[in-house]
Amino acid sequence: MTRIVLIRHGQTVWNRKVRFRGQVDVELDEIGLRQAQATGQYVADRWPVTAVYSSRMQRAMQTAKAVAQAQELTTQSMEGLLDISFGEWQGLSPAEVSQRDPTLYQAWMKAPHTVHFPGGERLDIVRERALTGLEKVISRHPAETIALVSHSVVNRVLLCAVLGLGDDHFWQLRQDTCAVNVFETNEDDTFTILLMNDTCHLQSLVAT
Repeated sequence: MTRIVLIRHGQTVWNRKVRFRGQVDVELDEIGLRQAQATGQYVADRWPVTAVYSSRMQRAMQTAKAVAQAQELTTQSMEGLLDISFGEWQGLSPAEVSQRDPTLYQAWMKAPHTVHFPGGERLDIVRERALTGLEKVISRHPAETIALVSHSVVNRVLLCAVLGLGDDHFWQLRQDTCAVNVFETNEDDTFTILLMNDTCHLQSLVAT
């Protein structure tokens, strides 16, 4: 049995202003850095891990380093955890996208699994690379506990896969900044969810 502690990165300015981030390399803001520190300590107190993997985006790496440092580990980049490419939507607000491409935006809100972002990716592409990455780290760390730090989109599709759900359930799984999820492998290649979207460790911080 391998235990996975799946974490979303901390807050950025673009989280607060609500812009499509994707593969734009936005850093954590001041609150996000505090969230990352709190998350690192929370994970260390409850789930001693043997390895920490992260998306190469700075916001994820900064969060992962806080998790790793709390347990005297280093952070390893993993391509499977890279955020989706929103293509031409990256950097735009929902209002700007809705005005620019109303039909596709409505599809994103109601049927996200059908959307191919202009100049970007689809959810199934993200799901495939995330699952490939997950399988690799599970085979590399049998019977260990490892931490993965990624993004809202990646976490949602990965959790859908772990639950045996299609990407049409994407919006039914919430992922707040620095949310912690925990699941374990089973002998029949399925998973057991132990925790989802846990943010209790952030309650003492300024509300976001």
